[in-house]
Amino acid sequence: PHLAALVLARGGSKGIPLKNIKLLAGVPLIGWVLRAASDAGVFHSIWVSTDHDEIEKVAKQFGAQVHRRSPKVSQDSSTSLEAIREFLNHHHEVDIVGNIQATSPCLHPSDLIKVADLIQKEGFDSVFSVVRRHQFRWSEVKKGENKMTEPQNLNPAKRYRRQDWPGELYENGSFYFARRHLIEKGYLQGGKMAYYEMRAEHSVDIDIDIDWPIAEQRVLSFGYFGKEPLKEVKLFVCSVDGCLTNGRIYVTEDQKEMVSYDYRDIVGIDLLKKRGIQVRFISERDCSKTLSAIQLGCIAEVKATNKLQVLEDWQKDMGLNWKEIAYLGNEESDVECLKKAGMSGVPADACTVAQKAAGYICKSNGGCGAVREFAEHIFLLLEKVNSARKQ
Repeated sequence: PHLAALVLARGGSKGIPLKNIKLLAGVPLIGWVLRAASDAGVFHSIWVSTDHDEIEKVAKQFGAQVHRRSPKVSQDSSTSLEAIREFLNHHHEVDIVGNIQATSPCLHPSDLIKVADLIQKEGFDSVFSVVRRHQFRWSEVKKGENKMTEPQNLNPAKRYRRQDWPGELYENGSFYFARRHLIEKGYLQGGKMAYYEMRAEHSVDIDIDIDWPIAEQRVLSFGYFGKEPLKEVKLFVCSVDGCLTNGRIYVTEDQKEMVSYDYRDIVGIDLLKKRGIQVRFISERDCSKTLSAIQLGCIAEVKATNKLQVLEDWQKDMGLNWKEIAYLGNEESDVECLKKAGMSGVPADACTVAQKAAGYICKSNGGCGAVREFAEHIFLLLEKVNSARKQ
């Protein structure tokens, strides 16, 4: 049977505008679940249902197909079930839908693989995600009512210790898998049902539980970053024009060139060096005078007609794994380097093809703090590497 992953991503949002593609730890929110779905390898097709051009663009960058939903099911009052049923009406090849929530950025492929087995091998009609919580519930007393609250799941005279109580299962909204015949009858849960219990640290729902800065920290600690394990960065390579500088060249009347840079970026470079990370620069033009004037004390390759060749030479000379290299670029000439490097980033104003190739898109523009921001991102990921080693 054809198993399709379907992410519902409407353009409208009462809270954060275009929340589904807002950058979370350098990756569009929807990108986290699309990467997990792709790497799970269990879906015959991966879809995003949307009514917005920008969301469509991001969805395709992450390899998903796009279903343009109708205005009828794109309203604030529209339900997920209505949008899924519309999708099925246009895609008769689909037998099972795995509806994955875009707001669950800590979802891992291993969870999706196990759920696919429950549906396809064990014959369940619907499977949904839950999380175990240890919370005591009490009855609500409405304002003005003259009565006492009552315990719902505990005896106050003999309260459980956490280790003595298994807790309760709650839906966490990460995903709902269901067969076509159930959805066509108006159900996402029904028939032969099963729940799938997710780890608490992976149960992040931005809509309900958490705000953006906290979510970024959770994702950096517990998110899925790809099939290859992260390694410690030993070399940071930065394109000069458009990353270290804003790409503008000012020419004086006596034909002298001037560029500007942000001191925050110089601090970021210094912090990288203090962490034992070697910093090098690369440029297609001869900017040796610029680099000399800034006095960074770093190796640089200027007039580089083939940036990838330079990067490969450095990688071999230093005996590095590609996962130990971080690269910050902004132009089409940087794309192959961005694809090769273990950590890759671009400033917010980088060209479209460079943004598609990068793993992290900075909030800052080139020459306006992007180097410092990417350095901070590297430090956060290195914390994740060190945490994994300790575990």
